[in-house]
Amino acid sequence: MTSSAVSIPMPTVPRRRRTPDEVLAAAPVAGPKRVLLAAPRGYCAGVDRAVIAVEKALEHYGPPVYVRKQIVHNVHVVTSLEDKGAIFVDETDEVPEGALVIFSAHGVSPAVVQSAEDRGLRTIDATCPLVTKVHREAVRFAKEDYDILLIGHDGHEEVEGTAGEAPDHIQIINGPHEVDKVTVRNPAKTIWLSQTTLSVDETMETVRMLKERFPTLQDPPSDDICYATTNRQVAIKKIAPQADLVIVVGSANSSNSVRLVEVALEYGAKASYRVDFANEVDERWFEGVATIGLTSGASVPEVLVQDVLRLLADYGYGAVEEVVTAEEDLLFSLPKELRATLKEAGDVTRALGGRGNRPTS
Repeated sequence: MTSSAVSIPMPTVPRRRRTPDEVLAAAPVAGPKRVLLAAPRGYCAGVDRAVIAVEKALEHYGPPVYVRKQIVHNVHVVTSLEDKGAIFVDETDEVPEGALVIFSAHGVSPAVVQSAEDRGLRTIDATCPLVTKVHREAVRFAKEDYDILLIGHDGHEEVEGTAGEAPDHIQIINGPHEVDKVTVRNPAKTIWLSQTTLSVDETMETVRMLKERFPTLQDPPSDDICYATTNRQVAIKKIAPQADLVIVVGSANSSNSVRLVEVALEYGAKASYRVDFANEVDERWFEGVATIGLTSGASVPEVLVQDVLRLLADYGYGAVEEVVTAEEDLLFSLPKELRATLKEAGDVTRALGGRGNRPTS
């Protein structure tokens, strides 16, 4: 069977940029130019783990290695892995029987796992452990016959995977605007869970409104929104009130990257834009701008942020102040299926995934 790879758009050729002098002539800047660089930013432990899993699989099994969906939601990461021999597919039925397939960091439903087994596929599960935690919560509360209100974006891969764990018990709520439509069997036996990459503020507003309707609604045993999503939003909340412009590096299908743009605007940034690459930054955004905030989503390698910093320096924004709101040192073991192979091969070069361990180029 011929597999059909997921189509990944490549960056467009940039138009001729206006020079720094031309930008300054269009709108003078009041005050010194500077960049407020958010920390934490970029790769989280779950993303790092998933990317390493694909790289190690390619090293030890050789290409092609199939990956169901994008391993993480970042154009640069996906195209880089494609260049090394990874083939991204939409569903397991596109993978040749007996081949190796890796499940993405966003997780899959039991039906997808069963489909892979039925086709005799070898599998590596690169689901982020924090997503796996939500899956286990869904299974647990479904077994106890709870109604589960899953706050998340319908159609997102993570939400599809979680909902697939207990489809008869889960209702998906896309946000506060859908609270009025929710019906439950027994409010005293109802619990909410959430997608891990949501806006913290919007999620809490949805929960607040749900609890107005269902005062006995139970909270999850622990916070479902991932630490990295929360930390990146906290950092941009601190920067936004000081920023004339906030640039978020991240892909359009990256939920947490898109949320960072929204949070920046909500917390006082005069303008905010998302880009995949430095060549997508429009120098017209710099007109009249003294302070630029810069951050990146949890699936973005640092090299892309450094590219943007070099561009900003060309336009006079060479003074960079890192705004640190948290330290991240979480590490996750690689998927168990891969660890066994690495141990047998004597490969101990990268047994863990986590912040601070990835190269910047």
